[in-house]
Amino acid sequence: MTTATGTTDTTGTTDTTGTTDTTPGGITAETVVTLERIRQFLYREARHLDDREFERWLDCYHPDAEFWMPAWADDDRLTTDPQREISLIYYPNRGGLEDRVFRIRTDRSSATSLPEPRTGHNITDVEITARDGDTADVRFNWFTLYYRYQTVDTYFGTTFCTLDLSGAEPLILRKKVVLKNDYVHHVVDVYHV
Repeated sequence: MTTATGTTDTTGTTDTTGTTDTTPGGITAETVVTLERIRQFLYREARHLDDREFERWLDCYHPDAEFWMPAWADDDRLTTDPQREISLIYYPNRGGLEDRVFRIRTDRSSATSLPEPRTGHNITDVEITARDGDTADVRFNWFTLYYRYQTVDTYFGTTFCTLDLSGAEPLILRKKVVLKNDYVHHVVDVYHV
């Protein structure tokens, strides 16, 4: 690890000037706080879906946020271009998500007819994979339990997102959801993942 003075310290302690506060293994206190802030944000986003607070869920997204769930191609690889290949869900900005919420709220969706589904989102293995100023790339695993018509379905996968950390609360700039069990017997919607 390189400290603020430019010296390398691999012991996890501060250098002789006392300018870097790290935990054993070279993780800074700032990284720990940032990771916990991100976790709390992700938990809150999931809770808004579980509680069907879709308008508050939308507040987690930047106006230009891209939401993409690629499909699995026949060769068991994910599609790579939402403009040229099929996707399970693709919205180039929050406006698409707002339209989706409108359809859910007004029963203009075959995926959300009555009775309303119940979901339980679980998030695990949250890690920051890159950091650039006020943005962070994050990867996490998840599974969702979905109950409707006296049947429980399970969805699971990995999400990659870019967060804007500059404001009081993080905002999602980009979200790519990889649904690992994509062979499902009904329409997949945003609240499944």
